Amino acid sequence: MKLQNNKFIMLLLSLLFDALGYVSFLIPGIGEFSDIVWAPASAYLMTKLYRGKAGKVGAVISFIEEALPFMDIIPTFTLMWVYTYLIKGKQENPETLKP
Repeated sequence: MKLQNNKFIMLLLSLLFDALGYVSFLIPGIGEFSDIVWAPASAYLMTKLYRGKAGKVGAVISFIEEALPFMDIIPTFTLMWVYTYLIKGKQENPETLKP
């Protein structure tokens, strides 16, 4: 049960961090400046949320996605969660996703 709770908490945090990345769309003008602050913060959070090589690669992608204008629509944290728990998890343990 603890593993299921951890997966759920990680999904909620991923959705929250992706939502924070979308805030720049709400504030015209100031929004692009907020991306300058959010890009390194999102990369740091990615390395803390997802450990290892995948987390580092995700951090680089997250930084680039947030730093480039108009790329904020990619839900990087949620995609990393899908990779970690659905794709990679299934490869490591084929029984992971069976109902």
